[in-house]
Amino acid sequence: MTPPLKPVTAVVVGAGGRGTTYALFASENPGRLKIVGVAEPREWYRSRLAATHGIAPEAVFTDWRDLAARPRMADAAIIATQDQMHVEPAVALAEKGYALLLEKPMAPDEAGCEQIVQAVKRAGVLFGVCHVMRYTTYTQALKKLLDSGAIGQVVSVQHLEPVGYWHQAHSFVRGNWRNSAQSSPMLLAKSCHDLDWLRYIVGERCKSVSSFGSLFHFKRSEKPAEAADALRCTDCAFEPRCPFSALKIYLGRLRSGDTGWPVDVVCPNPTEAALLEALRTGPYGRCVYECDNDVVDHQVVNLEFAGGQSAVFTMTAFNRAAHRKTRIFGTLGEIYGDGERLEHFDFLTDQTSVIDTNTLDGGILGGHGGGDYGLMDRFVAAVAAGDQGLILSGPDESLETHRMVFAAERARLERQVVDL
Repeated sequence: MTPPLKPVTAVVVGAGGRGTTYALFASENPGRLKIVGVAEPREWYRSRLAATHGIAPEAVFTDWRDLAARPRMADAAIIATQDQMHVEPAVALAEKGYALLLEKPMAPDEAGCEQIVQAVKRAGVLFGVCHVMRYTTYTQALKKLLDSGAIGQVVSVQHLEPVGYWHQAHSFVRGNWRNSAQSSPMLLAKSCHDLDWLRYIVGERCKSVSSFGSLFHFKRSEKPAEAADALRCTDCAFEPRCPFSALKIYLGRLRSGDTGWPVDVVCPNPTEAALLEALRTGPYGRCVYECDNDVVDHQVVNLEFAGGQSAVFTMTAFNRAAHRKTRIFGTLGEIYGDGERLEHFDFLTDQTSVIDTNTLDGGILGGHGGGDYGLMDRFVAAVAAGDQGLILSGPDESLETHRMVFAAERARLERQVVDL
């Protein structure tokens, strides 16, 4: 994108992992984006982001409501609070005239999503949802290949999300997204990316869904007998043989020199002593069979699209954490993708060609296969130009793909096919 004459200004609401990551675009592109305000209730995270971006003390808030009470102080707002805390700031800041970049999911229920979209349209502000999978180099190369007619008409898709055993334990058993009432269902919290991505790739509206899934393993009935009396990994005789051990997942990473995510979620600015204390007393040291989690650890979603195409999506915790894997079957060929490489087999020539889209740059905005950078690049350009079309996940289609997720979860719970 062509850099603007002066940087776009933005405030950050929620200075945790995602808000901090998106804000780093300003550090790497100071001529394009400047962070001028932050609202965050936790002192360490708030102070870190304010210091990183040189934010004036009068623009540092403990509550987003204090930010919203002021006259608009920036072009845009990046909202990266917890799932259930999206609606109020999104509506309030849209009414103030801020362009909005909203972390996914938009809201934990359909009514909340609709409320946000209505507020954005009423205010006439630019709006994007952080569906970062749309913005990767890999996805854009795949979309270009499909749009070129390389495999003819898309007929069906198989798509796998390998969450990873330790990621499931961290985020969806011990962590913030473990309980659907406190956060949102697993499909919404983790996999709204994927249903949105399938809609983008297929290029048609979804008309019907069915779904199956459950909490299979991370529950008390599956607890090893040797761990029966332990509530925490720090007090468990079985811990050295447990793949989900908090000591293995967090302390092991720290001892190897890794102080980033997920270690810094457990203990900001971690030392070994501080991390051990956090595991003895905090939520991330709990036995995975003794938590208050209720979200599924595996789920299958079947989708039928308006053009007659079908897709099956599988999310499972029981694997190594890795890129998504996708097979796309068309009338003239097929494509296999692993998040980095695309293999295209042509029916006419019986030849396979390979496209390598691996663009890992080592920077934090290289996260999600470069999708974090791609998202911020487009959003900042859209705000600078006043062009909603530069954002790949605007209000209407984002609402549509969220509705796909809500319908799939309803189908799972009610064991029926749901028509959208």
